[in-house]
Amino acid sequence: MISYIKWISTFLVLSGILLTNLNIYPLNIFIHGSGALGWSLAGYLSSDRAILTNFGLQIPLFLIGYFNFLI
Repeated sequence: MISYIKWISTFLVLSGILLTNLNIYPLNIFIHGSGALGWSLAGYLSSDRAILTNFGLQIPLFLIGYFNFLI
């Protein structure tokens, strides 16, 4: 189960990076943010603090992007 979450999240993060490089906004923050949420969940489920720290700290940054898009 965790393996599937990691692979799907990896695809979403890499797709979000590609969309950022192609300057496709705001889709990039929604796709990459979904991947960060998935990796945070995987880090939590596997008790991996390094993964949880890396991706968990990205979530507030994506929230800022969502907020800027909505206003």
